[in-house]
Amino acid sequence: MQRVKTRLFSGAVCEQIVFNVPDRVRDIRKAEPRPRFKTEEERAQHRIGISRRNHARLFNANFGPTSLYSTLTFNNEYEVHTFQEARRLRDNFTRRLMYHFPNAKILIYMGRGKGTHRIHFHMVSEGIPEDMITKLWGMGEIVRIENLKANNYYNGIDHGQDYTGLANYLFDHWTPEQGGHRWKKAGKLDKPDREPSTEVKRNYTENKPPRPPKGYILVESKATKYGYLYYKYVRQPEPPKKARRKKAGSG
Repeated sequence: MQRVKTRLFSGAVCEQIVFNVPDRVRDIRKAEPRPRFKTEEERAQHRIGISRRNHARLFNANFGPTSLYSTLTFNNEYEVHTFQEARRLRDNFTRRLMYHFPNAKILIYMGRGKGTHRIHFHMVSEGIPEDMITKLWGMGEIVRIENLKANNYYNGIDHGQDYTGLANYLFDHWTPEQGGHRWKKAGKLDKPDREPSTEVKRNYTENKPPRPPKGYILVESKATKYGYLYYKYVRQPEPPKKARRKKAGSG
């Protein structure tokens, strides 16, 4: 068996994976982890995990503090009761946005409100002004529209522009009732940058991770149940900006 590592860069996030490959593998530059499964249920959960990670990487590779996160609801006039109806309105809306802003990037999701059970959309976009989202929606209220945070905290640690938490929340918005894909993308989204795999020269463990890339810090280190090591690094976050206080008597 050969010990191999590979790195993936998605925006401000770097993931490094260390794993074994059989000696018969000729080109380790293309090597990937190939876990074995005890049950079909375990295999299915692994596939969902791959989809979740790929979605988070796509999210991190394309969005940042200049991007907008919106929650779009339907008023009584435009209310829909099936996801088939909602999908048609979603697709028409994204086409309108891309017509006016052909260089925009969009990920949009459907869901039901926990209390109201009414269908709504969540959208993350880059390259579309806030006032134009409001103008082009026109089918109800926009209950949230705000920039993504520059500092995201997980377990009290500042991960900077790592949006994995929000990405996973939106990924989990899907239910079997919806059918189809968990999200819709529009525009030319950047793919994460995956480096060729290389042979490992050192003995890495959870407590002995590979050196972080320049300008990055280690935020996660774990051994998976599938027998490989996973390390996560984020670009060194800038300190959060403090709100400026108004002087007494000003304004």
